[in-house]
Amino acid sequence: MKKAELKKVIKPLVKECIHEVLLEEGLLSNVVAEVAKGLQGNTIVETQRPHPTGPSKEQMQQSNRQMNEYKQNLMKTIGEEAYNGVNLFEGTEPLANTKRAKGDADLGNPRDAGVDISSLVGNSSAIWRALK
Repeated sequence: MKKAELKKVIKPLVKECIHEVLLEEGLLSNVVAEVAKGLQGNTIVETQRPHPTGPSKEQMQQSNRQMNEYKQNLMKTIGEEAYNGVNLFEGTEPLANTKRAKGDADLGNPRDAGVDISSLVGNSSAIWRALK
């Protein structure tokens, strides 16, 4: 018997057996019912959480107190005699915490006059004025 002949004989038998198992014995309806049951129990529910608020005024004050205590302890740890008693940061101010947009250049503190470079290249400022 050739392969094609065997296929002609077996294919209808297999088709009939599968049809009988799936439809007549109810296997297909059982599978569909189980899938439907599984889909009903696994619904996802989204819950909205309230947005966290910022720290309270008391928390900020306590945080500032803790920071000052930490700085004082750090200075004591470094030692009051370190650097021959000279306070390296005397007369300085902390950097301004300015908000910049994305892509803005960091040019430093806007209150800082910077360095005068007008006489850096000799008489070039007069030449530039003449060119204007």
